[in-house]
Amino acid sequence: MSRRVVRQSKFRHVFGQAAKADQAYEDIRVSKVTWDSSFCAVNPKFLAIIVEAGGGGAFIVLPLAKTGRVDKNHPLVTGHTAPVLDIDWCPHNDNVIASASDDTTIMVWQIPDYTPMRNITEPIITLEGHSKRVGILSWHPTARNVLLSAGGDNVIIIWNVGTGEVLLSLDDMHPDIIHSVCWNSNGSLLATTCKDKTLRIVDPRKGQVVAERARPHGGARPMRAVFTADGKLLSTGFSRMSERQLALWDPNNFEEPVALQEMDTSNGVLLPFYDPDSSIVYLCGKGDSSIRYFEITEEPPFVHYLNTFSSKEPQRGMGFMPRRGLDVSKCEIARFYKLHERKCEPIIMTVPRKSDLFQDDLYPDTPGPEPALEADEWLSGQDAEPVLISLRDGYVPPKHRELRVTKRNILDARPPSGPRRSQSASDAPLSQNMLETLLEQVKALREQVQAQEQRITALENMLCELVDGD
Repeated sequence: MSRRVVRQSKFRHVFGQAAKADQAYEDIRVSKVTWDSSFCAVNPKFLAIIVEAGGGGAFIVLPLAKTGRVDKNHPLVTGHTAPVLDIDWCPHNDNVIASASDDTTIMVWQIPDYTPMRNITEPIITLEGHSKRVGILSWHPTARNVLLSAGGDNVIIIWNVGTGEVLLSLDDMHPDIIHSVCWNSNGSLLATTCKDKTLRIVDPRKGQVVAERARPHGGARPMRAVFTADGKLLSTGFSRMSERQLALWDPNNFEEPVALQEMDTSNGVLLPFYDPDSSIVYLCGKGDSSIRYFEITEEPPFVHYLNTFSSKEPQRGMGFMPRRGLDVSKCEIARFYKLHERKCEPIIMTVPRKSDLFQDDLYPDTPGPEPALEADEWLSGQDAEPVLISLRDGYVPPKHRELRVTKRNILDARPPSGPRRSQSASDAPLSQNMLETLLEQVKALREQVQAQEQRITALENMLCELVDGD
């Protein structure tokens, strides 16, 4: 009688668990716009969610610790004149977020560490270059202030957000709507999927398609693709029979997939969230109530099904926490922020371990918040791997980095070189906090003056009535 050999893997028993009710974010009017983006972005400091907004586009930003019921008057980030379609936190500054909209613009925002008193309406910079809606945003993984956008005009633009200029425009590669764009680990290549059913690998600085595969999935519905840590590609799509599929590809040999997994016949586009540190890909379908996850390995069959986290409620969108925002003391290897119709619920993926010690094998050094390159260095042809940090003592996000506006680079948090003129108290700039306080005081005084005027009017009316009576 043959014994079945069980595959050795530290991730075989990963399990998902929804956070307790008091750890969710309640009373959020999640956007109902029809668009296949995740509608949610999260980093170690903040949770951002695209919300319903009358007469324009908006998203809400909450400090991670601000769980529970969200005040209906909580300030929003407003500025777009049409619905917001995608948001993405800058990987090198936890207080900077970009938003893309149906109004053809991209806006980059500075989020303060404190909760503002009123809506944030002034972006640091507005990027205008697309002629139709902008539905995809992605920051460069290693270069400072480099942001990619893709629009309904079938154009990919790569911006230097620090100067507001277009670094590169890829406008003749895609004959139809772009469904997804993903950087590789050092930001030298892009993987794109398009409505023309072609998966492309693009070198943006050369402006060339390095490799492409027509119809990697037989079906007509949208595909998604992400790079793995070793440069392979994971794609999700639909078969001719409308079965959802996950495929692993070697870009050097695009003829046949390295591995192919077929799942179910649901309609929702599968959004792949890939974690390079564990080599696990999590598949979340919009409208699904489950998250499937697979481990990608070097040996056959290459793609190993691990498990499925299931719940009762379908998901409207999903946020994926970067590794540096996880709780290493609880052996947490992934955390999702699942959007419901009126709330956001954290879902935690854990590897069961008995020891309380730091688990080196679960937490290799991971990309930190420091960029490896400047924008002009990347544009000139340099590549660099992400600057890694250890999670042994947990990750503490840096304090709010105030942006100093310079013509060269408005997002550069470092002080300008050369001697600085010392500021006297009279010409020191007012901080945002002081401005907020002064505005509140002015508002209170105005209300007091109005109340006094109403009392004077009432007394005058009484006097008039008395005189008339006599």
